[in-house]
Amino acid sequence: MSQYKHMPTNNPHNPTNESKKCLTRILAAIDLSFLNKTDHKLFLSRVEQHFPSLFDLLLQVYDKHYDLHYHLQQLVETLASNFSQRKARLKKKDKQRLADPLWHKSEQMLGMACYVDLMAGDLAGLLEKIPYFKELGLTYLHLMPLYKSPEGDSDGGYAVSDYRCVNPTLGTTKDLQRLAEALSDEGISLVLDFVFNHTADDHAWAKAARAGDSEYQDYYLMFDDRRMPDQYDATLREIFPSVRRGSFSYLPDIDKWVWTTFNNFQWDLNYGNPAVFRAIVDEMLFLANLGCDSLRLDALAFIWKDLGTVCENRPKAHALIKAFNSCLQIVAPAVVFKSEAIVHPDEVVKYIAPNECQLSYNPLLMALLWNSLATQKTRLITQSLSHRFEINPHCSWVNYVRCHDDIGWTFDDGDAAHLGINGYNHRLFLNQFYTGRFEGSFALGLGFQENPENGDCRVCGSLASLAGLQQALERNSPELIALAIKRILLLNSVILSIGGVPLLYAGDELAMLNDYSFQADPHKVHDARWVNRPLITQEALNLAHQTGTPQYAVNVGLRKLIAARKKHPVFGNASTQILRTGNDHCFAYLRMAENGERLLAICNFSALEQSISADILHNLLPAREVTDLIEHNPFVIDFSKPIKLGAYQVIWLYLKV
Repeated sequence: MSQYKHMPTNNPHNPTNESKKCLTRILAAIDLSFLNKTDHKLFLSRVEQHFPSLFDLLLQVYDKHYDLHYHLQQLVETLASNFSQRKARLKKKDKQRLADPLWHKSEQMLGMACYVDLMAGDLAGLLEKIPYFKELGLTYLHLMPLYKSPEGDSDGGYAVSDYRCVNPTLGTTKDLQRLAEALSDEGISLVLDFVFNHTADDHAWAKAARAGDSEYQDYYLMFDDRRMPDQYDATLREIFPSVRRGSFSYLPDIDKWVWTTFNNFQWDLNYGNPAVFRAIVDEMLFLANLGCDSLRLDALAFIWKDLGTVCENRPKAHALIKAFNSCLQIVAPAVVFKSEAIVHPDEVVKYIAPNECQLSYNPLLMALLWNSLATQKTRLITQSLSHRFEINPHCSWVNYVRCHDDIGWTFDDGDAAHLGINGYNHRLFLNQFYTGRFEGSFALGLGFQENPENGDCRVCGSLASLAGLQQALERNSPELIALAIKRILLLNSVILSIGGVPLLYAGDELAMLNDYSFQADPHKVHDARWVNRPLITQEALNLAHQTGTPQYAVNVGLRKLIAARKKHPVFGNASTQILRTGNDHCFAYLRMAENGERLLAICNFSALEQSISADILHNLLPAREVTDLIEHNPFVIDFSKPIKLGAYQVIWLYLKV
C-alpha cells in the first residue's frame, strides 16, 4: 500500500495536507540549481498550482504502490528537466496561450491533416508547401505519425519505434523543429500524434523486454500462459478481426503472450506500472518541446485494462489523461490535447474538459453526415445532435468529413430506436450503401475489418468517391457529376459552420478519388484505409485549378465557404442550437455569438427540391432582411411563403447586429 491516504481534491487552490507535505519533501530532495532565477520562480509557481491535482490523480491510479513517493519525486525531476529545455519562443507562446485559452474557438481556425510523404515527399518539401497552406487559409496542420517505425507495415505510422526520431525517409528531428517554427511564424498551429497506448515491437523498451529484462517486461502486459488472456478476451471486442482474432499475440522466442489490441507488432503499454507513466510523460514533453501546439491522443480509450470489462473508457484512463494534462500545464501550457475516442457518443464526451482534452474529434457528426446522404433523411442527425452536440464552452469539437481512418457508424442505438430505426440493421445498410453493394448507391468505398462472426465492418473511401464523384465520372454523366459536387460542398459547409475546428483531410480540397495503388503493395494490401490516403500529385493540383473540371468546382466552392467563415465571428466562439425543420430531408441549426450576431444554416440532404416553413425564422432572426453569406445576396424573409432549397443546397442566413 502507498504511504498516502486517498483524499481527493479537484481544487488546485485547496491542496490536501498530503500533497503539500509530499511536494515539500520532493523540493527539498531534488536539485533545481540548473534553472535560472526566472525559470526557477515560474516552475515552482506552476508546480505549486498543479501538483495537488496531479498528486490526487496519480494516487487514484497507484494507491497500492508502496513506492509512489519515489515515482512522484522522479516525475517532478522529469518535469523540471523538460521545462529547462523548453525554448524561449515556446515559453513566450505559453504566456500568450494562457492569456487566450480559447484561441482554438476562433472563426479563423481551419485545419488540415496529412501524411508528410503523401503531401510533399519529406519535411523539407512540406516547408515549401506553407504558401499553399496559407493561401487555402489553414491555421492548423496535423501531421500524421512521422516517427521512426518498423519497415513494411507500421499501421500507417502508429507503431512507434522511437518517439524522438523522425522517420529517416522524411528528414530529421531538426527538420521537424524548423518546420514547427516556420509554421508558427505564419500563424499555423502544428499538431502531432501522441501514440501512448502502445509502442512498436522494435522500440527499445520492447527489445529489452524480449531480451529478458524484467524491468521492461513490466512496461508491457505480458503473460506466461493463456489463462489470463483467455479471461480478458472473454469480454473484449476485436478491433482488427481480419488481422488477428483476440487481443493477444504469442512470442515464441520468449514463450510469452503480450497484449496487442491492434496489430501483433503494437504492444500495449502497462499503465498499471507507474514507471511507464513517468517514461511516457518524458516522451510527451519531448514532443511538446519540438514546438507543437496540440497533441492528438491516439487510442486513448484503451489505455487502462480492468478484468471482466471491455477494457475501454475505464475511470483510471480518465485519471491518467488528466494527469498527463497536469504535467503539460506545468511544462508546456500552450499545448492542448485532442481526443481520438472513436467510441459510443456517451463515452466520447467524457474525455472533453479543460483539465482533460480541450479538443475532441467529433465522430458522431461525421457518421451522421454520411448517414444523412445515404438516406436523404435528417431525422437521426437532428435527434442525436439536439442533445449531444453541446460540450464544455472552454473546449472545441474538431469536425471532419473524412480522415486517414475508416468510417464507423458510432450513433447511439437509443437515438435510432426513438425514431423506429433498428441500429444493427441500419449499420448493415450503411455498409452496403457505401461499399457500392446497395442498388442505387452513388458511393464507391471499400469495407474494412469485416468481422466474420457478426458481419460488422467499417467503410473506407475518399470524400469524393464516397459522395459519388468517382461513379459519376465513370458514367460520364454531367448530371451525376453536378450532384456529387453539391454533396461534397454540403458536407464541408456543415463542418465549417456548425461550431468547432473544421478539419480537412489532404486531397479532399482537390476532390481526389480513391487511390487503389495500395493493392499492389504487400505491406498495405490488407489495410483498405490506404484507399483514402492519396498521393497529392501535381496533376491533382492542376485539375483543381483547371476551369470546367469538377475538381475546380469543388475547390472554388470550398474556398468560397472558407472565406465566408473567416469574415464573421459568429462562426467562431458562439453557441449552437439544433433546430427542427418540419421536413425530414432538411437539417438546420442556429449560431449565436455574444455580440448578437446570428447565423441560420439550412441544409437540404435530398436530391430533390425541398421546402420548409418560414416559421423556422420566427424569434431566431428578428429582421425581415438578412444576408445569404454563400451567395452574397440580401435575403428578404417573407413569412407567408415557404423557404425553398434546391438539390443538396445550403443557405447561410446571417444577421449582423
